Amino acid sequence: MSSSTVEASAVRVRGRRRDRSSHRVVHVVLAVGALLMIAPFLLELLISVETFAEATSVPLTLFPEVWQWSNYMDVFSAMPFRQMLVNTVLMTVARTIGQLVFCSLAGYAFARLRFRGQGLVFGLFLSVLMVPSQLFLIPQYEIIHSLNLLNSLPGLFLPGIFSAFGTFLMRQFFMQLPREIQEAAYIDGAGPFQTFWRVLLPLARPGLIALAIMVIMWSWNDLLWPLVVNTDPESMPVSAGLASLQGQFLTNYPVLMAGSVMASLPLIIIFIAFQRHFIEGIAFSATKG
Repeated sequence: MSSSTVEASAVRVRGRRRDRSSHRVVHVVLAVGALLMIAPFLLELLISVETFAEATSVPLTLFPEVWQWSNYMDVFSAMPFRQMLVNTVLMTVARTIGQLVFCSLAGYAFARLRFRGQGLVFGLFLSVLMVPSQLFLIPQYEIIHSLNLLNSLPGLFLPGIFSAFGTFLMRQFFMQLPREIQEAAYIDGAGPFQTFWRVLLPLARPGLIALAIMVIMWSWNDLLWPLVVNTDPESMPVSAGLASLQGQFLTNYPVLMAGSVMASLPLIIIFIAFQRHFIEGIAFSATKG
């Protein structure tokens, strides 16, 4: 065996060792990051089965002596949890359907249609993303108040049925689809809306799923807007109901954590079930500007 062959083999061996070492470092970093992300939820689970004395002790008791599963039943007596859960589901479904419809239509228009002032209008859409959402609270409240929709389900979901980010996401996704598909549909006699509904929208399924998951997570955890437009506990979603459990001088943290765990479970299940589609949709829509 020549010396050059031996040197090449040694270089390959060293390269493989460096790759394995770098992979180990990456795995360690990811494991630490995952632990940091999941630690608050694990702490929430432990506090939800503690007594009030254990949850407020200094230092904090991590593992209860007797697991208090009754805290989960106390949630239903502390607030109308079932009705709040129904309100949350209805609000989330309405917002999700609205964003899927309106944002996909607007995204298709910006990506595939040509009209006067298109760049200016799209720039105005993007400018909304640069403004803190809290600045829109007063105008939105005034509109909902003028429509007599305070303490009502429409008052909860109407401001959330459309978003600039959802429009931007769907526009990016539609731009990734080959233009030849649209031209072939036009040749077959399809109009702009038929092309959107029958041809392009089915191909945009990963983007729709990604948008739906983001809207579901945002709507389910929305707290500020429900507190602004609702004062009736029967009309509140779970997020606002849990906030009402925090007293001015005393808070029953085990019951609060138990309610938070029950409120978080649907989101966790949805994300685990659709995480592959969510990642595919985000990655695909981000590959073209």
